[in-house]
Amino acid sequence: MSPRAMRRGVGDAVRVEYVSRVPRPPLDGLIDDLYYLEGASPYARLTLPPSPSALLIVNLGAPFRIRAGADIETAEYADGCVVTVPTRVVEFGYPLRTRSVGVHFKPWGLAPFLPMPAAELCDRPVTVEQVWGRPAVAELRDRLATAPGPHEMLTLLEEELMRRLCGTTGLGLVRHTSNVIAATSGAVAIGDLSVAAGVSSTHLAQRFKELIGVTPKRLARAYRFTATVFAINPAGPVDWGELASGAGYFDQAHFGHEFREFTGLTPTRYLEVRRRFLREHPGHTLDGWPLPAD
Repeated sequence: MSPRAMRRGVGDAVRVEYVSRVPRPPLDGLIDDLYYLEGASPYARLTLPPSPSALLIVNLGAPFRIRAGADIETAEYADGCVVTVPTRVVEFGYPLRTRSVGVHFKPWGLAPFLPMPAAELCDRPVTVEQVWGRPAVAELRDRLATAPGPHEMLTLLEEELMRRLCGTTGLGLVRHTSNVIAATSGAVAIGDLSVAAGVSSTHLAQRFKELIGVTPKRLARAYRFTATVFAINPAGPVDWGELASGAGYFDQAHFGHEFREFTGLTPTRYLEVRRRFLREHPGHTLDGWPLPAD
């Protein structure tokens, strides 16, 4: 494995080992990375704003908890979870120490591994057993738990994904259109997407909901918000007006509304929370997207 393909990170005083790599083709067209995570979470509860990514976690430690929205009860997950592209903040509650392997999917990448339309799981995290079946998941977890180390674990996970990979109707259309959206960081005329693809807007939206769980418009909003957040340097002053304009928001009111919908926070409060993370856990491998919920 080349150094470029494998990334290993160790957190601050709250020690966390994080190893990740890009899978081999054809999985690399569906997946951003496979990862191994072990250690103590920097906070007992972390929130993840909606992003253009789906997630699969195979848990190898104590159960963790997920709350997918303020109006939804917290649920416990022992074997792991599957989370399609979300439209709400997802809150994770961690045990004192956590150990897992997982997959960060491209927006369309989870579809070939699901037995149901992605729309059925939108903002409804499920256990891995509900997707792949209890016997298969138990066997996979046993093999992962007895693997010699993170590299071998990721190889086992990759092999499992290769075995489960299947053809998916409409995947080419959804992948191509999603890549167009991503290339513009969401700043694309949604009506032009179906014209360019040679299909109706209704057909395109239906395919997106089947394979990603959200519409092209919602995915574009997620890409734009993600690009905006990554453009923020929490260590320095932030010109919110310039940031909003550069990201293509109509005005600061529109920008503020999107920020609150995606994070539950105002832009200034978000910056305070990010700075708190940096201050309390400098150089932590998880800094950049998750936020402390406490």
